[in-house]
Amino acid sequence: MGEAWCATLNGLRIYVRLTPKGGRDEIDACEELSDGRAVIKARVRAAPENNEANTALIALFAKALGVSKSMVALETGATSRLKTLAVVGDSAALAARLSDLCLGKDRP
Repeated sequence: MGEAWCATLNGLRIYVRLTPKGGRDEIDACEELSDGRAVIKARVRAAPENNEANTALIALFAKALGVSKSMVALETGATSRLKTLAVVGDSAALAARLSDLCLGKDRP
């Protein structure tokens, strides 16, 4: 399985499969979709209405990566379960943190 993120000029692009109304705010694990793409599974308590789930997802990843919410943006997938986040920062440090999260270490 490949990584669910890639480095960009100013940070990382992260591929996520979101479950809204998932009972808790949590990054679950990395998984491979049926088409072979790697994603990070995440769940949030918020409902998908009024952009609440997307806002909760941004807050979840900001906290998990130790960056401010303004450093995380939704690039694609506003109305889809499959989303792409852009995170500004040191790509190597962010990737290391995501790797730990996918392995179950240091969950927020």
